[in-house]
Amino acid sequence: MSPADNLLAQESIKDILGVKGRSWAECTSSVHTALLGDWMTNLSPKVSDILENKDFDTLVYSGDKDFICNWRGGEKWTNEVEWANKESFQKCEYADWNVSGKAAGALKSVDNLKFLRVFDAGHMVPMNQPEAALQMLNEFIGTGPLEKEIIQ
Repeated sequence: MSPADNLLAQESIKDILGVKGRSWAECTSSVHTALLGDWMTNLSPKVSDILENKDFDTLVYSGDKDFICNWRGGEKWTNEVEWANKESFQKCEYADWNVSGKAAGALKSVDNLKFLRVFDAGHMVPMNQPEAALQMLNEFIGTGPLEKEIIQ
């Protein structure tokens, strides 16, 4: 994680983020402990609300080598979340997702919900597949072909 550490240690970056005078630490035990009460919180009603609001696109992605948040779990909950297009999403087939002309994942998309299985990536997709992660984000925010690849 040193590239992130190096970036977030720069005073100019701290200034931009409005955190001047603070230090960056990843995966601290105090933050982990503070969030333990949120560990098993069911957020599916909030996801349903987001999906029902057509103003928001939702991208769920998982690396297919992630043993912490495995892609089958992401696939399962995206198939089961309650929303108007649940059945359509469940029936939707995966489409090939390519990066630089090579298979990089499998994408399932209906309306404003997208689920992307990223090939050969673990829990930290941007670290394992940086080019794919950049393309994924660019496509999601509308500067790439993610929408154009899926024909519904």
